[in-house]
Amino acid sequence: MEHKISKEGKVKRSDPHPPILGDSKNIILAMLVILGVVTFLDRINISVAGSEIIKDLNLTPLQWGWVQSAFILSYGLMQIPMGAFGDRKGHRKVLALIVLWWSLFTAFTGMAGGLASLLVIRFMFGIGEAGSSPCSTGVISRWFKKEEVGKAQGYVWAASRMGGALTPFVVIPVMTTVGWRTAFYLLGALGIVWAAVWYWYYRDPKDLKDLKDPKDLKAPKAIPWRQILHSPQFWIICSMYFFYAFGSWFFFSWFPTFMELGRGFEKSELTYAVAVPFIMSMAGNIYGGYLTDKLTSKYGLKIGRKALGSTSLAVSAVCMFLAAFIPGKMAVFIFLSLCFGIFDLMLPSAWALCIDLGKHHAGTIAGAMNTAGNIGGFCCGILFGQLVQSSNNYNLPLYMIAGMLIISAILFAFINPTKSIV
Repeated sequence: MEHKISKEGKVKRSDPHPPILGDSKNIILAMLVILGVVTFLDRINISVAGSEIIKDLNLTPLQWGWVQSAFILSYGLMQIPMGAFGDRKGHRKVLALIVLWWSLFTAFTGMAGGLASLLVIRFMFGIGEAGSSPCSTGVISRWFKKEEVGKAQGYVWAASRMGGALTPFVVIPVMTTVGWRTAFYLLGALGIVWAAVWYWYYRDPKDLKDLKDPKDLKAPKAIPWRQILHSPQFWIICSMYFFYAFGSWFFFSWFPTFMELGRGFEKSELTYAVAVPFIMSMAGNIYGGYLTDKLTSKYGLKIGRKALGSTSLAVSAVCMFLAAFIPGKMAVFIFLSLCFGIFDLMLPSAWALCIDLGKHHAGTIAGAMNTAGNIGGFCCGILFGQLVQSSNNYNLPLYMIAGMLIISAILFAFINPTKSIV
């Protein structure tokens, strides 16, 4: 099969049944955007359906906590292996495989009969989802130039936030009409369709001779772990993301409970009170992606990546502090919406850094960074609950999160995006 690239960046084929059509980069990005939505729909649907599952399976709050933790555990542990797997074996097969894997376990969730089966299913589900972000980053690193990767990452992460905002509106009507189990079957089927289309359409750049220099297309077979682990840059970026994710996981886990029990939002108000911050985050990711690429093109990587990242995190810390300090429903809604939107301005920069620093091993670096983030999220969930239980004060943990975001901003300032890890 012969593939040629035109000056406009379009793939020309002599094969009558080609895998790539039209403007390859835009179509691939659109597919990654759809994947971002599917990833978070499948991830957050169990939280939306939580009360029904607890009632139906007769689970205690402690048991439900273990169900949630089973996903976080496998999701965090498998980030690095999945990122490295995609870098070495190619993202066509790997992404299709992992999306098929987690989609099947999404559907299997609807078949759970009790605690034991639910724990196993959610642990296995997390193994698959662990590969989504690092492998998407690996695809972007191979198809987009450094002046474009921030924008591409921005769209992908904005899509994930869109998935979070859409979940209540998608899952609740299905759940109330035909039950929570059917909601998992339908979302599982959606992922299977995406995996099939991706496998049919996508080809790894080394098979296509795409826009980049052919000599750069083939990644080394071995991951240089010694070089990676001895790099201060590697540990700084992982530490930065640990403290950032301490804040972001608040929105993925405790946020609805905080708004309802901590600030008195009614359930009828909660859907929109939760959705709007996710929409703000979506806007922050899109604009942050454009902004980091524009600043990088004009001023260089140090301004385009780390100056934007540090500033966004510092400002978001102020918003988090004000949300805790100022009483009232409207104030907390405004400041937390701003916080989520502003600190996600840095998210495309952080993931673009994985490409700047990791080169062909971008998926591996991204997986390691996201592992650190999941550890931060795990710690946030535990410490948040402990502080609330010991103080009976829902505002106190927000001060803790504000401090974590300040630490993340400081660490971001020490990253040198011009000095690659490998």
